[in-house]
Amino acid sequence: MQLEPTGERMILEHYKSSAEDFVIYLLHAATYRFAEPITRGKRVLDYGCGSGYGSAEIAVGAAHVVAIDVAKDAIAYARETFVRDNLEFRTIDPTQPLPFADASFETVLSFQVFEHVNDRAHYLTEIRRVLAPGGQLVLVTPDRSTRLLPGQRPWNRWHVHEYGKSELARTLSSHFEQVEVLGMTGQTDMIEIEVRRCRKIKWLTLPFTLPIVPDSWRVAGLNLIHRLRGEGARTGAPRDFPWSIDQVTIAPDASPSVNLVAIAS
Repeated sequence: MQLEPTGERMILEHYKSSAEDFVIYLLHAATYRFAEPITRGKRVLDYGCGSGYGSAEIAVGAAHVVAIDVAKDAIAYARETFVRDNLEFRTIDPTQPLPFADASFETVLSFQVFEHVNDRAHYLTEIRRVLAPGGQLVLVTPDRSTRLLPGQRPWNRWHVHEYGKSELARTLSSHFEQVEVLGMTGQTDMIEIEVRRCRKIKWLTLPFTLPIVPDSWRVAGLNLIHRLRGEGARTGAPRDFPWSIDQVTIAPDASPSVNLVAIAS
């Protein structure tokens, strides 16, 4: 089956026709590579798996992976595309408790999901409940320090809230005893492509993203910009670019940081 790209889920064949898209792909791929040693031999929950490509990669070394998402079409695509004996895909209702017993998993992955969450307390409480004692949450979310002006609301119309390093640490510390927040950056010529993209969009989307603008107006304004720019499904033949995930760095002092990588236990 075909899965339509929305800009909020990674479908590999749609991210190799432009430099901007390829850099986004590398950042996603590097996130799963970072998580691989943390998940090796473990029972893993991939919370917000999207098209499932990363869940399948993690399943190579994990004991068992359950990958969940709210999108039925994404789960159907993942089930058809990525088949392994130790990998299962399920659709969930985000307003309900997770359909798993307490302490079911040794690792929970939450990649590019937290910025979409309205009820943060419910989300984190459920993750903690299904984690076994000593288990770890690896959570990745955009870094507002690069993407947004001070006080600016997200220019991504699907994002509810974007976090800085200190705010993310405080939020996670209310549910977990140990929290470390790292940054994600890359080789200068590569990461500058993503920094320029964010810089352009954060100015383009004013005044809709000012903090005084009601959220319904923000979303309507961003939808209008989206239509006027003609953005939609990514098209074009795959191209070759001079970068790989080896040029992505995840570290405490990463700068400029485009994503935050938190490890909570």
